[in-house]
Formats: sequence, structure tokens, C-alpha cells
Amino acid sequence: MKILVVDDHALFREGLVYVLDKLESDISIVEASNYEEAVVLLNSYPDIDLALLDLSMPDKDGFTLLSYCRKNFPLVPSVVLSASKEQSDLNRALDGGALGFIPKDTTSEVMLNALRLIMSGEIYIPASMNRRSNNIQGSPESLTPRQQEVVEMMMKGLSNKKIASKMGIVEATIKMHITAIFKRLGVSNRTEAALAAQKLESFK
Repeated sequence: MKILVVDDHALFREGLVYVLDKLESDISIVEASNYEEAVVLLNSYPDIDLALLDLSMPDKDGFTLLSYCRKNFPLVPSVVLSASKEQSDLNRALDGGALGFIPKDTTSEVMLNALRLIMSGEIYIPASMNRRSNNIQGSPESLTPRQQEVVEMMMKGLSNKKIASKMGIVEATIKMHITAIFKRLGVSNRTEAALAAQKLESFK
């Protein structure tokens, strides 16, 4: 698996490379410090599987690079990895084709789980951020202990398959739990469910 890391801070790139080594047993990392270097690497390595993009760079920003990736390399999943927690940046990144938005203060465990989720075909948005406000219909008592356990793992970015493995049940059962959780909390996706759960007393 080959990953492109684009960030103008060398120290952060070094730390990220260390974390990414835990994603899979066979990881290859290529690094760029700005837009121009990233473009060169994207065109030099047709086997890049994932692109991690910072938003703040010295020449052209990450949104410009995201647009370039979407236009020229639409099959390469692009993920924004940024210090920004602005709602407008999240919305702009997702609208621009990013398959995930990961704050830089995210723990390594959650980051890796988020990347696995993205590589499995899902979109990752941190539970602390959302594209729209939520009207929480649930209550702490509205979730069963089993459902609370599922939500806690969803909040860590685990995929359905990973949750099923940890709980020792089949993935189809996890999907049924998640459907029931959505209904009880009055939400329509995993991110809204995680955000809603954070606001319930049972998860404080």
C-alpha cells in the first residue's frame, strides 16, 4: 500500500509516517511539503492508494490540491488531515471530494481506524464535527447496553467488520444494531449517531 503525505511541517510528517506504519504490514510512504511536490509525486507514482492532505501550505492550499486530485486522480481516496476545526473547512473539504476529515489532534488509534474505514469505502467525519445540526431524540436509557457498546466503538472510527470481530458476532447483527441506534437517536448516519451519543449523559 502506497500513501502520499502532503504537509509542510517535516516533524509532523515524520510522526505521521511512524503512525502509518501500523496501518498495514507493507506500507510505502511518499512525502511532499507543498502543492508542486505533491503534483510531481502523484504523476510519478500511479500506484498511490491514498492521499493525506494538509489544508495550510506555503504555496497553494490543500483545497487546491484536493481539486487537482479529484480532477486528475479520481480513484485515489483523498483525506484532509488538518489542524482546522472550522465547520466551513469540513464542508468545503467534503464538497471538494475528500472522503474524510481528520483533525491533527486525533489519537493515533482513531486516525488508523478512520483510515481503515475510508479504505473500506466509507466516509469519515469526526464525531465532534458535523455537516448539520442534530435534533437528538434519544436519551441515555433509549440505548441498550449492547447498542451503547456498538456506539462507543463507532465513536472510535471502527468499521462494522471490526466491531463485529471485537464483539464476537456476525457483521449482519452489527448492521441491525446500527439501524436500531439510528432510529432511537433520530439520526441518519454513523457520524450523527456518534455526535448524538456524545451528548447523552451515558457517554459523558
